[in-house]
Amino acid sequence: MLRSPTVDAVMAQERAASFTKRSIKSSAKLAGLRLALSMLDLTTLEGKDSPEKARALCRKGLHPFERDEAMLGERLPSVAAICVYPALVAACREILAGTGVNIASVATGFPSGQYPLSVRLDDVRKAVGDGADEIDMVINRGAFLAGRYDEIAQEIREVKRACRRPDGVFAHLKVILETGELETLDNVRRASDIAIRAMAEVDAEAGIDAPGTPDFIKTSTGKVQPAATMPVTLVMLEAIRDWYLETGRLVGMKPAGGIRTAKQALHYLVMVKETMNLDVPGFEHVAGNPWLTPHYFRFGASTLCNDILRQIAWLKTGRYQAGYDFSEA
Repeated sequence: MLRSPTVDAVMAQERAASFTKRSIKSSAKLAGLRLALSMLDLTTLEGKDSPEKARALCRKGLHPFERDEAMLGERLPSVAAICVYPALVAACREILAGTGVNIASVATGFPSGQYPLSVRLDDVRKAVGDGADEIDMVINRGAFLAGRYDEIAQEIREVKRACRRPDGVFAHLKVILETGELETLDNVRRASDIAIRAMAEVDAEAGIDAPGTPDFIKTSTGKVQPAATMPVTLVMLEAIRDWYLETGRLVGMKPAGGIRTAKQALHYLVMVKETMNLDVPGFEHVAGNPWLTPHYFRFGASTLCNDILRQIAWLKTGRYQAGYDFSEA
């Protein structure tokens, strides 16, 4: 039986709060904002979503600020991925194929995770078949809170198997814990450990032995409050860190929901830098910290992008831009 460490909730809160009190110089702040922009999973998950909106979001993700070179003297990075419902994956593929910006799709009965497993797996296969590079699945929190941990692990394994394409390559899996419904940080840690190990077991089945398979654990769907919080993200990062120290394998992290300002994004990056200071071979360009790259850390957000752009413009020009100076997808 999996034995996850208990979490000192008071110390987790205190430690998370400490990351918001760091002083960041302007040059480091600008670099951090560029990095945060490149880590975005730009997201639309609304009932009124359409192929036209998905295509517009893709164009926004490829070139977040159309006037960056004229106004700022540089081309800002594209986002990491566009995240949409499975029905819109094909529309995104029309725009994003070959661009380096990934297509992420929520699946598995998002956001409740309460559909029959067969339906959830079909949801995944459809999205992968239409061209999704990444699948954001959500666990069944009812089963987890009832203590049916083996059931949760088995469903994660089944979903990961469904992410395998005919060529044998897996779409990357992000397991959403919906931490706002897990009630305690101890539960967050246990759910993180279950997800990490279940994904690794499928890698072992498939003969993927080299560390670095970029599967993720993710805080939230964005449909439940509270969504991402710094204490929750800290606990999940520590689970990822402990797994690396135990096995040498890397797992990504995605806080999602409720991160709306550039200032918040920088606080999260400070937490990543200080918590995941592991000196991983092959990542010397980021001080040995792979979680300071979009390959292993993402922000799930729909409104964060333009605030990052606004802050970059202010740092570069000394003037704040109006909200309407930046396009909305």
